Amino acid sequence: MKKLILVTLLVIIIPFLFVNIFVKTDEIKFKYITNNIIRVKDEKTGVINEVPFEEYIKGVVAGEMPATFELEALKAQAVASRSYAMYQMTATKDKEYDVLNTTANQVYLTDQELKENWKDEYDEKINKIKTAIAETSGEYLTYNGEVANAMFFSTSVGATENSEEVFVSALPYLRSVDSKWDEASPVFTDTYTFTLEDFYKKLNLPFNQTLKVEIISKTSTGRTKNLKINNEEMQGRDFASKLSLRSNYFDIVQNENNITITTKGFGHGVGMSQYGANGMAKEGYKYNEILKHYYQNTEIKKK
Repeated sequence: MKKLILVTLLVIIIPFLFVNIFVKTDEIKFKYITNNIIRVKDEKTGVINEVPFEEYIKGVVAGEMPATFELEALKAQAVASRSYAMYQMTATKDKEYDVLNTTANQVYLTDQELKENWKDEYDEKINKIKTAIAETSGEYLTYNGEVANAMFFSTSVGATENSEEVFVSALPYLRSVDSKWDEASPVFTDTYTFTLEDFYKKLNLPFNQTLKVEIISKTSTGRTKNLKINNEEMQGRDFASKLSLRSNYFDIVQNENNITITTKGFGHGVGMSQYGANGMAKEGYKYNEILKHYYQNTEIKKK
């Protein structure tokens, strides 16, 4: 009997030892260890909250896109926002937080903030947002098997930008594409007027009665990359930021002591145009078609 037990144990143990000693197995790694919780830092208070991931996406879609938009546009926004958040999380796993709750990353609004903003419309609007989240549950964009940096913005100038013309990296899925639907945006064009004194003050430049503007370089869609103001060189995005302009696509006119600036578009111009997405949805495009248009050659995967 003892001999039988010993033989049985040897039969079980020897193959186990062989597998563990001689057969190398790949370590199982979870790429998104925190994908069920995301650490959101409140930029005003500095407080970091751990938020359930899909709850976060709900607050982002509600904060980034009007709930009055077409459902297919909201669904495209949900997938883009989920992808963007996952992309950020791969770079922040060793940091104290994953994302800020502002346009520095994505605008995130809590339920309490949404109730204060929407008041009596809260139930109707939040249910529409929840539908967009539920119908795209867990979906995100990839390029060559990697999570895509699915950037987005409000309104294009009629076409989106190549990523390297605005930021540093040339990403193959963030190419300039037509976005003819954006003219319906209420901020497609805008006009700003400054006194000459205020204009120079905001730009940190010495006052000069004569204004000389020299455009050094532009993007392929006409946004100003670099310019000179009275021989002082600066980037177009910095110029727009200091003057709180919606876009760095602009024309500048001096009329004695006043400066008038006309802009086109709203936001950095890279990735998905939100008003373009809504325009496509109104024409019958589905959310996956909208995403394929703005994020070239990407695939939708599901967590």
